[in-house]
Amino acid sequence: MRQFAMVTMLATLALVLALPGMAQDVVELRMTWYTDGNEDEVMRDLLDRFEMENSDIRVVMDNVPYQAGILEALPVQLEAGEGPDMARVTNLGGLAGFYLDMSPWLSDPAYWEDSFGGTLGWLRLAGDTMGIHGFPTQLTITGPIINRTLFEQAGVAVPSDASAQVTWEEWAAAANEVADALEIPFPMAMDRSGHRFAGPAISMGAQYFDGEGHPTIAGDEGFRAMAELFVNWHLDGTMPLEIWAANTGYAGANEEFGNSQVVFYMSGSWQVGQFTDQIGDAFDWEVVPNPCGAGGCTGMPGGAALVAIGDTEHPEEVTRVMEYLASEEILGEFSARTLFIPAHKGLATSGVDFETDLDLAMNALVTFTAQVGTLEQTAFDLQAYPNSRIVFDASRDRLTQAIVGELTLDQAIERIQEDIDEQLAELMGG
Repeated sequence: MRQFAMVTMLATLALVLALPGMAQDVVELRMTWYTDGNEDEVMRDLLDRFEMENSDIRVVMDNVPYQAGILEALPVQLEAGEGPDMARVTNLGGLAGFYLDMSPWLSDPAYWEDSFGGTLGWLRLAGDTMGIHGFPTQLTITGPIINRTLFEQAGVAVPSDASAQVTWEEWAAAANEVADALEIPFPMAMDRSGHRFAGPAISMGAQYFDGEGHPTIAGDEGFRAMAELFVNWHLDGTMPLEIWAANTGYAGANEEFGNSQVVFYMSGSWQVGQFTDQIGDAFDWEVVPNPCGAGGCTGMPGGAALVAIGDTEHPEEVTRVMEYLASEEILGEFSARTLFIPAHKGLATSGVDFETDLDLAMNALVTFTAQVGTLEQTAFDLQAYPNSRIVFDASRDRLTQAIVGELTLDQAIERIQEDIDEQLAELMGG
């Protein structure tokens, strides 16, 4: 009887081990994610399909707020070795020391180099020319979005209708004219972000680096020219204090723009999906070319990237997920459904059939894509700089102090440089 029981138990065990999905434990991976529009829903759908084809892997998405979850909490978690297996990040080079190099587990590393090109370098530490750590979930371009309906109601001509090259001062004058005519509270607004400020500053001639490649704000006349305009616009009511002066981290004017309280909004291409859902055709929102100055008419390139985290206990499984999501077919679907511009050479060549019937959204995507060709080299260099976040955050915080009167503009610029130098010295162990 005992022998029979043993045989039966062994037979049962063999049967269980033979069943699909029972022969091994399911590996659970965690992905930290934030969303601007519907991309969390799209990503979850894609992951569900991946799991159907890969029953040994389960991916848990942790949706977090951008400011609190990505900019603030994630770096702390990574420093403590308690980060996720994958994360969607925007501080691309600043977190590079925490990324996993997936190269040993990739089935075709050449595909990544061919498809994502120079953007892979945005995820690498200085001196690294080979590591493959993730891929851009989208290419972003900063630029202004206007409420054309307000211009029409005010009887004010849209400056870019007459010329593709309109100065910042001309846009400010037009936006103020519209706001005065219709009693709109905010003629202009800009996301509270040093990255968002950088495009306008470069357009005014800012160089951001000295001849040796060190970030140098002090003595940069182009930076000062834009900073002076920017501070004065907050003092004379052209821009709202509610965005820059009332916050300590990143802040946007999405809600104010959606409520027709802003005439001219300096933001970027990631807003297209959100505005499609939240504004639709309630009024005519329109992307216009970046304003011009002595340095050109440039925005900033950028984007978010999905990266693999080096502390993962499952690098092979993480790489399988990343390969699936980075494939041309799947990334093309993600881009089409989220209305994101893909940073993928194949998709750039073949085009993306964006899933929207809203002409406003299609026109916005076309205009943002056309802006890629107007970006100055300084903008690309600044975006690729591994410690760009230091430059952006110092600019944001010290300019805010100038806006509220805690520092003069000259003092603010001096403190920006001090902040940059001190933080870079700390990184270098000095």
